[in-house]
Amino acid sequence: MRLEAAIAVRHLMARKRQSLVSVAGIILGVAFFCAIAAMMRGTENDFIKRLVDNSPHITIYDDFRTARQQPLFELYPAGAVELKNVKPLPENRGIRGYQQALDFLAAYPGVRASPVLAGQGLVNFSGRDFGITLNGMIPEQIKDVTTISNYMINGSVDDLIVNPEGIIIGAELQRKLSLHMGNVITITAPGGQVRAFKIVGVFRTGRAGYDESQTFLHIKRVQALLNRPDRANTIIVKVPDPYSAFRIAAEVEQRLGYKAVSWVEASQDIMNALAVRNTIMYSVVSAVLVVAAFGIYNVISTVVMEKQRDIAILKALGYTARQVKQIFLIQGACLGVFGCGVGIPLGMLLMLGLGQVTLKPPGSTEPVNLPLDWGAGQFLVAAVFALSAALLAAYLPARKAAKVQPVDILRGGA
Repeated sequence: MRLEAAIAVRHLMARKRQSLVSVAGIILGVAFFCAIAAMMRGTENDFIKRLVDNSPHITIYDDFRTARQQPLFELYPAGAVELKNVKPLPENRGIRGYQQALDFLAAYPGVRASPVLAGQGLVNFSGRDFGITLNGMIPEQIKDVTTISNYMINGSVDDLIVNPEGIIIGAELQRKLSLHMGNVITITAPGGQVRAFKIVGVFRTGRAGYDESQTFLHIKRVQALLNRPDRANTIIVKVPDPYSAFRIAAEVEQRLGYKAVSWVEASQDIMNALAVRNTIMYSVVSAVLVVAAFGIYNVISTVVMEKQRDIAILKALGYTARQVKQIFLIQGACLGVFGCGVGIPLGMLLMLGLGQVTLKPPGSTEPVNLPLDWGAGQFLVAAVFALSAALLAAYLPARKAAKVQPVDILRGGA
């Protein structure tokens, strides 16, 4: 095997320029594969992390997945009955007995759940009405089920515990209304109730729409403002393993009856789009390595054509077709290994450069850096794909070399 490797290297060195061009294609292909895959996977991981961390893993609504059937149809399921213009009776919407639902969720290890009463309110400023969303929560549980505490720039979520009449608002709403910490704002509910709250905290998530519209208050105060005592219209749930949310949501919905939506179900179209994007990305980047493989095929094919007499002499000396094939496969492997050995560090340098790029997307209040995935996955995939392409490109001319008949070549040379 050592002699076959020496012959393979000698053949490559005999055509240095062509070999360098071929290995340069592998180097660039591997480098771009690593850099682009790291960028695409990094953005995907960052997006999913933000989606999973900033949103509830499971949301239980005061609604039912399938509308309740009218009692008349339940009484006469096979009857010829026609019912028109049915209007449901007005009711005080909300999850009835949400404490029992919380007790059921507490049976799951590591699951954290909290009731929320969300509603709309109006804040009047300078003759204009600004609509805001009131998120009434239990202050002690806000940190457990949301990440809002990570975005606080003034005050703390714990201040709602000390001051139940307080409110936490977004930085954009604070800017629009020229408000400051400790100011009192008056909120009007759709039913006409009016209540004043003291600003005890300000957050900034970087999403202008969210920072302008969302507020957090004590659930008891929102219940009083919206005239919905002891009611919650959603329960938000965090689970230890986000990817188990779909299964747990199905079990919760079957037990409680209320509609339970996991983040996977709520973001199904986004997850499908990410899968399509990854398929396109890997296809485009892999094409670079396929093109580089044609360079290897060209070099080894040329060597086979030029070294017909040498191959015939080797076979006349007792080399088998398998050993001859190994010589040319070793040439492909050498080009592939050298290309990966240089291409992966070059890809890392490209990734370091991409990591320094700063972007400010439209609507964002703060610049962001390109997220990159430094996991070993893309490096391993690039190396395996490059080596496979190099060996496959070398296999066809190697097989042709193994079929050379020494008698015909030597007779023709004589």
